[in-house]
Amino acid sequence: MTGTTDIRPVRYDGHHTVGELVGRATEQLSRLVRQELALAKEELAEKGRHAGRGGGLLGAAGAFAYAGLLALAGAAVAALSLTLPVWAAALIVTAVLFAVAGLLAAAGRAHLRRAAPPAPEEALGSVRADVEEIRERVHR
Repeated sequence: MTGTTDIRPVRYDGHHTVGELVGRATEQLSRLVRQELALAKEELAEKGRHAGRGGGLLGAAGAFAYAGLLALAGAAVAALSLTLPVWAAALIVTAVLFAVAGLLAAAGRAHLRRAAPPAPEEALGSVRADVEEIRERVHR
């Protein structure tokens, strides 16, 4: 027995066998999943880059605003000290600043609670469309 046997499925009428069709479907589905994951990864990376830049700029703006607020607080204390003792003027300005900080913290906390978790929306939409297409083809 020196000959080799060919175990490939025989095609009838030029049609593919069930095994070939299942193999193709598995390969295509695997490729589709890899492509969708790559799309989601790229989308999240792009969003992350924008968020990083925006966060850095907001941080710089916050630092300058903080310096301005300190200068304004000093000016307010100086102005009030013309009519009140310096300690009373400083106490009033401090109380006002803490009240504003409390209001801003409460508003920020409310906004964070309403924030949706970041998700790769484009990739999720694409996956949903793919699943719907597969469902339609299976039902045919």
